[in-house]
Amino acid sequence: MLLAANSQGGGNYTLFILMGLMLVAMYFLMIRPQQRRRRAVEAMQSTISPGDEVLTVGGLYGTVMAIDDESVTLEVAPGITNRYARGAIGRVVNATARRESADADAPETPANPVVED
Repeated sequence: MLLAANSQGGGNYTLFILMGLMLVAMYFLMIRPQQRRRRAVEAMQSTISPGDEVLTVGGLYGTVMAIDDESVTLEVAPGITNRYARGAIGRVVNATARRESADADAPETPANPVVED
């Protein structure tokens, strides 16, 4: 009878350890990746500049014309602009302004460099 009581008490600690391990697993499998995605989207939205072609979360393509703290003005057709919340930008499709400035700063290298031994 004494042995049965001791083994029963150990089972309670095992249950708490398993529950704790499940919580840790949920954190690493669900919460942490979601935080990373959120940070990546926030970083992308903060680096948007005029001239970039973007895609909204609603599926509308447009070119960024102006940006302020809370909204982005997109040109969706020649002469037609729409104003969207900054959080409505889903992804940058073509970052023309950043590519042009990066190309201007980069030194010229030949397309097919010749390597001699």
